[in-house]
Amino acid sequence: MLEIKDIAIVILNWNGKALLEQFLPSVIQHSQNAKIYVADNASTDDSVAFVSEHFPIVKIIQNSENGGYAKGYNDALKQIEEPLLCLLNSDIEVTENWLQSILDEFNEDVNTAIIQPKILDFKNKSYFEYAGAAGGFIDKYGYPYCRGRIFETIEKDEGQYNDTKDIFWASGACLFIRNDVFKTLNGFDESYFAHMEEIDLCWRAFNTNYKTKYIGTSTVYHVGGATLSNSNPKKTYLNFRNSLFTLVKNTDKQVFIRTIIRMSLDGITALRFLLQLKPNYFLAIFKAHISFYANLRRVLQHRKQLSKRSNYQESNSIVWSYFIKKQTKF
Repeated sequence: MLEIKDIAIVILNWNGKALLEQFLPSVIQHSQNAKIYVADNASTDDSVAFVSEHFPIVKIIQNSENGGYAKGYNDALKQIEEPLLCLLNSDIEVTENWLQSILDEFNEDVNTAIIQPKILDFKNKSYFEYAGAAGGFIDKYGYPYCRGRIFETIEKDEGQYNDTKDIFWASGACLFIRNDVFKTLNGFDESYFAHMEEIDLCWRAFNTNYKTKYIGTSTVYHVGGATLSNSNPKKTYLNFRNSLFTLVKNTDKQVFIRTIIRMSLDGITALRFLLQLKPNYFLAIFKAHISFYANLRRVLQHRKQLSKRSNYQESNSIVWSYFIKKQTKF
């Protein structure tokens, strides 16, 4: 039977002293008996010294380089032995008893490998937060969406998702995973650097018959965009490129036609940005496609190495439902 002491809360940090100063106290206060780690991605500020001085209960893992979210966690988690891992963004405020219902679910179902709590907006706490909301799903062209958030439409939290539900992907902002499963899946794909790597991980878990779940009785508040702003074209580049990586690696039948349609839809989005006089975002999508082509051989090699692939929700197109049918809620 797993206990709170079997949970390792791992916060990835890169030059994030201000965030650690603001949010680490809530993690310490509401996570008694859990192990808390800060995995530092070769920061150049004094965040490591700050944590060591003010929060001696927190263990420091120092990575040799800033390999982004994917490599940063892969390197750090090799040094952690607790059976349950919580990958927690440094810009998250946790709440009282946030760990207990998560732990109960892991104990209840041995096939549950990944869990996400309810993620609300720290700046507007009655609304869901963009990155994860009430659990993620994906359409047949690789577009991710959430209960509580479809594209830019975000729902108010009125208790409609206070449930426990099987989902397709859990947000990397606050992702619980069994340590042995993380290692079995060989961790994150480090070529992603950041963004979408958790969806790739959850898709590979799904294809290996592991469950990913959402627990609505556990709540955290996420700032969102604190390390890389939503208005930064680099985020657009990473999201569009990595989404193509994920689709090609993991989908089963009709991968060619699915990818062509997805890239065509991306092209429409890029033209929309151009008409909105946002050339940097147009260029971000263009560069994402160029990078996808440049890495296609490697992505196809990864695809061959995966023993099983699936077309999750293959009949669904969230783009059609949202933009044409005007369905803005899950």
